[in-house]
Amino acid sequence: MKNQKKKRRCFFLLVFLVTLLLSPSLARQTDYAPYFYDNGPSSTNGNMALFSISEDTEVGTQLYILNGTDPEGDAVWFGLTFEKGTREYLRVDPKSGNITLIQELDREKQGEILAFVSITDGRNKVIETIRVFVTDANDEQPEFQNLPFTVDVPEDTAAGISIYRVQAVDKDMGSGGSVNYYLLGTTTTRFTIDGHSGVLRIKPGETLDYETTATHFVIVVAKDGGGQYKGKHQVLTSTATITINVLDAQDTPPAFVGTPYFGYVYEVSLPGSEISTVFAKDGDEGNPNPIHYSITNGSEGVFTINSTSGCISLTAYPVTLRNELYEIQVKATEMGQSEELLDYYTMTVVTVRVVDLNNHPPTFYGENGPQSQFEVTMYEHPPEGEILRGLKITVNDSDQGANAKFKLRLVGPGRVLRVVPQTVLNEAQVTVIVEDSAAIDYEKGKSLTYKLLAVEIDTPERFSATADIVIHLLDTNDNTPRFTSEYYIARIPENSPGGSNVVSVTANDPDSGLWGEVKYSIYGSRYDLFLIHPSSGIIYTQAWAILDAEVKSKYNFYVKAEDTEGKYSLAEVFVTVLDINDHVPEFDDSRVERTMVIGAPVKVEAIDADAGSPNNIIEYSIMQAEPDNIFDINSETGEINLKSYIKSMEIVQNITKQKDCRWSLVVQARDRGSPSFSTTAVVNIDITEATQVNGPMADFLLQSRDNPMKALGMVAGVISILVGITVLISTATFLRNTKSNRIMPARRIVIRRRPPRDRKPWTFNVPFRGSGNDSSNKFIVGDQEAGSVNVNLNNKGGPRCSRSKSKPTPPRAPCLPPPSCPPPSSNPRPSERPRHWAAVPTVSEGLTSTGSRTSSQSREINISSDTSRIPVSSALVSELKMRLEQKIIESNSSYY
Repeated sequence: MKNQKKKRRCFFLLVFLVTLLLSPSLARQTDYAPYFYDNGPSSTNGNMALFSISEDTEVGTQLYILNGTDPEGDAVWFGLTFEKGTREYLRVDPKSGNITLIQELDREKQGEILAFVSITDGRNKVIETIRVFVTDANDEQPEFQNLPFTVDVPEDTAAGISIYRVQAVDKDMGSGGSVNYYLLGTTTTRFTIDGHSGVLRIKPGETLDYETTATHFVIVVAKDGGGQYKGKHQVLTSTATITINVLDAQDTPPAFVGTPYFGYVYEVSLPGSEISTVFAKDGDEGNPNPIHYSITNGSEGVFTINSTSGCISLTAYPVTLRNELYEIQVKATEMGQSEELLDYYTMTVVTVRVVDLNNHPPTFYGENGPQSQFEVTMYEHPPEGEILRGLKITVNDSDQGANAKFKLRLVGPGRVLRVVPQTVLNEAQVTVIVEDSAAIDYEKGKSLTYKLLAVEIDTPERFSATADIVIHLLDTNDNTPRFTSEYYIARIPENSPGGSNVVSVTANDPDSGLWGEVKYSIYGSRYDLFLIHPSSGIIYTQAWAILDAEVKSKYNFYVKAEDTEGKYSLAEVFVTVLDINDHVPEFDDSRVERTMVIGAPVKVEAIDADAGSPNNIIEYSIMQAEPDNIFDINSETGEINLKSYIKSMEIVQNITKQKDCRWSLVVQARDRGSPSFSTTAVVNIDITEATQVNGPMADFLLQSRDNPMKALGMVAGVISILVGITVLISTATFLRNTKSNRIMPARRIVIRRRPPRDRKPWTFNVPFRGSGNDSSNKFIVGDQEAGSVNVNLNNKGGPRCSRSKSKPTPPRAPCLPPPSCPPPSSNPRPSERPRHWAAVPTVSEGLTSTGSRTSSQSREINISSDTSRIPVSSALVSELKMRLEQKIIESNSSYY
């Protein structure tokens, strides 16, 4: 037994050890499923248990985050599915667990979303069922029930009684689902509505009247209690129209229709004839009662009325009637269902007149009896107010009284003629009078036709009669010939032979016969070159006329169109003589002499005597040159230039072997006309160079050598400018001196006169010299000590080019003359002071400015750089000071 116990213990110990050894590997082989976090309904992450969302949430909004974990720490993925056949409102990101709204929500259609969320680690998957609740937003309008709203209300319904109840339903919840009612336009409507129940009533103090308004239209508004929608408070309303038909009640008396009533008894009327008919209807049109008619007064036993139809009839012959006018009072009374007369009635008066029978219409008569057409012949444009005496018209109506009264009227072109009289009783003589003389025009129409109309005024038959009035017009010379244009423009070449047609003018005279014939002539005698055919109006040139555009290219004159009685009109004719190319360009001479300074052009000019372009536009070209390829010419101006590479005389001398610098070329001048003409001239050009002539003045003189008037004008301009400046300076000095209040002495510098041996003669070297008429001495630059250059520009034998070996020195300024020095006097008088060392100031000197004195002093000091001062004793200075003060006092007294 003990051995068995030991064996059992050993066995259990062995099993325990094996279990301990195997437990880690078993643990590693166990795999647990992932799970969601349950964070409660108020959380935005977890397993989405009891989650709710508002129905106004925007599509694309992130709603929730699925959150969970795996016990082994492995990555998890999330899923979201729906039942088959249901709309999928949500979508989940498998990795992040973000749930997004993908479709709009509508709580009224689906208040709860059933879905399945899942979490998996790739091996194990956990699925949970969720319910997402859709909360309400105020997005639904109140909706009226049982539309349309129509109600019938008797007009005698008392105020405050309920006549209808409207109902509207709002599908929203809470305050957004509550509905209140009110009416639009409460100030004008006769109704009121209970805001909570929707009961419609007649407003207190108001009544309904079928006869005034048979139908009322009331607009009712249903408004919810408001609520949140997309973050804002929103109140929604709906409207509906209530149609209220007012039912008629018996409360209005009858009324006659078509008043006032009239009747007529004629001389041929018989007893029983219908005179007039009255008609009345019940004022309660919704449920009218039948009407009973009766005569209450005024019939005098000769008239009767049908009680049902209201027809009034004659009961006696007209000859027995004693009055011409009867006023019959007729009564209309409502009858009940038992044909009893009710208390609702009305009265009217029927006026009956006994009249003559209107059985004769108006009739027009001429000299031989009744007539329907009247004719007259007259000249056009008669004076206004004239009577058409050729018309003999009489109008007559054989009836009596009002039956014989009628109006006369002319039917035709308005306000041309008028008829007198316009109102006729029985018979009248008709007169036609002219109102618009200008409208009676033979040229507009050879005849006028009117209808004379006579229409009765006060008769029911309105009998009428018409007659035609035909007016034949005779023509008069009342029109002036008129040209078709106020002016005519013509063009004719200058080489046209005599008798050539220029232009044709036309004038029209609408008069007939001889009065319409037009004769043409040229008005005035200024232009004898032209003639006009008197009948056709063709303007042509005289047989001897020669038109030359260069002499005169524009002509204008007047032409006259005249009829046989001398009535005329004028038109102006403008004739332009067209230039043709009939002149050849011409140079002044066939051989042209020019002198060219290198760098400056020379110009040739030809003249074309043609009048206009392009015939007188000239183009220049070089046809031949010796040597060739030396010159360029401007085709428009004729300026000839050396080639750009020729800049000095050395280049010129290298081009030609001739010692002289004289070249020749043939220049052609061609016009632009068609055909084109040309001419040529030989141009001899002397080439020269003025190297020592520098500065703008020299350039100007060179450029103006062929135009001396230009240089003269330049000199005159410079002199004018200098004179103007001098006048301005003098005026300014005078004005400044007149404003000075004190005369100051002018300070002078006493200088010593230079010994005679130190004196130098005055010398002034003129840079340009010339003498006589020799053009070769025109430009000479020279100096006594330096070399000189003499350029002769006009020597036809060729340029003489001589050069000096040394450059000329610039001219020197002339020296000032030495001051005179008379012998001193022992006692000089004031008037005999030595002027070379102390000058007595004058008035003008005393008025000079400090700057002027300073400048004067500086000029006196700089007269000679080697001048030395002489000593002056103090006694001499004192005496000089005293005399100066005395002179100043004398000058001031004379000045003031």
